Amino acid sequence: MSKVKKLDKKRNKSIFKKLKENGEFLLLTLPGTLWFLVFAYLPMIGIIIAFKNWRISGGFIESLIKSEWVGFDNFKFLFNSSDAWLITRNTVLYNIVFIILGIVLPVTLAILLKELLNKRLSKFYQSSMFLPYFLSWVVVSYCLFAFLSPEKGYVNGIITALGGEKISWYTESKYWIVIIIFMSQWKAVGYGTVVYLASICGIDKSYYEASMIDGASKWQQIKYITIPSLKPVLIIMFITAVGGMFRADFGLFYQLPKNSGALYPVTNVIDTYVYRGLTNLGNIGMSSAAALYQSFVGLILILVTNGIVRKVDNENAFF
Repeated sequence: MSKVKKLDKKRNKSIFKKLKENGEFLLLTLPGTLWFLVFAYLPMIGIIIAFKNWRISGGFIESLIKSEWVGFDNFKFLFNSSDAWLITRNTVLYNIVFIILGIVLPVTLAILLKELLNKRLSKFYQSSMFLPYFLSWVVVSYCLFAFLSPEKGYVNGIITALGGEKISWYTESKYWIVIIIFMSQWKAVGYGTVVYLASICGIDKSYYEASMIDGASKWQQIKYITIPSLKPVLIIMFITAVGGMFRADFGLFYQLPKNSGALYPVTNVIDTYVYRGLTNLGNIGMSSAAALYQSFVGLILILVTNGIVRKVDNENAFF
């Protein structure tokens, strides 16, 4: 026992020694730690709402205590809905497309911008592509409406000028799969391009100089130097994207189609379904259950994806 006590004392001393040595750095992390505790971890007590029939009676804590415990009834309500399969299918399939295009398009554009000899023109393209990222979906939805308005839209104006008939864009669901995918990438591609372009600019130029001496073409430099060097960033972006596969951009699926009921078969996702359920039924418990379901599945997906990456390439795994 005495040996164990001595080992414990040594460990405690080493811990205090490390804390003393790194005190300044720990002090710098204190604001960020407090922020996460107050705004990220403390609100997790709200998870209990997903298992209760929430009824407001006084303050939050009082309502939390007095609300009836219903177990998994809120989850049953969500999954027994006739729209459960539709909203899950739409959410997952759209996100699969977004993940693929969200890697291929920004990487391709970043490589093309890096290869531009005119750096001023390259910066102009970067700024032009990055600008839509700062626009809200409300603004974007009205810009799109100017093009697709059934009566005075630019697109219908061109169609009628060419002898065709006007299209009622906001009641024809067959067009909106392409519209949603296109608009999502138009808005997000600039951000991804800047991220990958920054990574490309950080690659050691001596690699390219050595390859040029060996007679490598531009395509060979991209294939054997640029893309392999982007591998760590690609993996991180991929894992985080997979973690959000059961979440959808609310503005994209609600604001952009103007909440048109005719478009629900292709625009209704988990987030919009929960919002409509909350506004129409006032069922806070069901909304909390859906949010918890999304978060839990996202956590599982991140762990599974990271586990696969760790087995294939341990150095680039998250943990």
